[in-house]
Amino acid sequence: MDDLELLDWRERVARLYLSDLDLTGFRAERDELFRRHPQSPLPVEDRAGFTGLRYHPPNPDAVVEAPLRPASGTESIDTGGPDGVVRYRRVAIADTPWGPLTLWWIEAYGGGLFVPLRDGTCGTAAYGGGRYLTDTVKGTFGRGLTVLPGGRVRLDANYLYNPSCAINSSYACPLAPPENTVDVPILAGELDYPRRDY
Repeated sequence: MDDLELLDWRERVARLYLSDLDLTGFRAERDELFRRHPQSPLPVEDRAGFTGLRYHPPNPDAVVEAPLRPASGTESIDTGGPDGVVRYRRVAIADTPWGPLTLWWIEAYGGGLFVPLRDGTCGTAAYGGGRYLTDTVKGTFGRGLTVLPGGRVRLDANYLYNPSCAINSSYACPLAPPENTVDVPILAGELDYPRRDY
């Protein structure tokens, strides 16, 4: 039954990301999903008193368009969990105002686009291992990253979110590689979750 619950979780996440909700409505629905769904990464003991994830206020300056340039090569990242070593292929590099960010393709059945990043808020206001802008394997389509014509992407850092391992130590997550580290603090998106097991 856990597999079917996980399937339901992923479908609900994908529907949420593809919905026409504004940022405020999106965050409220996401909080509700975290509060009530059996596959939520929230520890069970945190759910009853859960009032919502913490976010930076909406930041219109955190929405940027960036040109893409070609990239090549692969990386292997050991998740430290049951997924083992995951291979990623560089798709392109987005030249953002924050610094260059590599767009990764997960080299597995079905694949998916993955953009983790670590910015100047990580380790203070945000999870130290970095946040995700998109992970289409998990259904996060069309909010954090949108492909535009002419070799460009639109990035909306208001949708930066913490990986599940930032919320619950029973999860293992691939973290942002060094090339996706930018010194600039990106004051947008999800803030660190106050885990009890740090």
